[in-house]
Amino acid sequence: MINQFIHRNIAIDMGLTKSEIFTDKQNRLAGMMKALAHPARIAITQHLVKQQACICGDLVEELGLAQATISQHLKELKTVGLIQGNVEGTSVCYCINEKTWEEYRKTFEAFFITYQRVDKDCC
Repeated sequence: MINQFIHRNIAIDMGLTKSEIFTDKQNRLAGMMKALAHPARIAITQHLVKQQACICGDLVEELGLAQATISQHLKELKTVGLIQGNVEGTSVCYCINEKTWEEYRKTFEAFFITYQRVDKDCC
């Protein structure tokens, strides 16, 4: 019992539950990155971008992953709004949600262009 208490306090002290000490922008960016932080989700989004159309069933063949795994990753991407799905008969077809995609692009672009080295001799 004491061991569980110690581990729980260590986890809290290490910041696992302290998102409130960060700005809304930092938390939003972290959430965006987390949504894409799996190679399967990267592959899915790349495939959807490449096809530029709704994809109904070829993701299993394209990625070589089990249907259940693909479904789990599609759910994650849909939850954050990066993709959207439409029911067509007995299947669901997915495509990029353009509004959210543009939001992600602008946010990542702003994050990565903020760095400009002043001291060229550093590192």
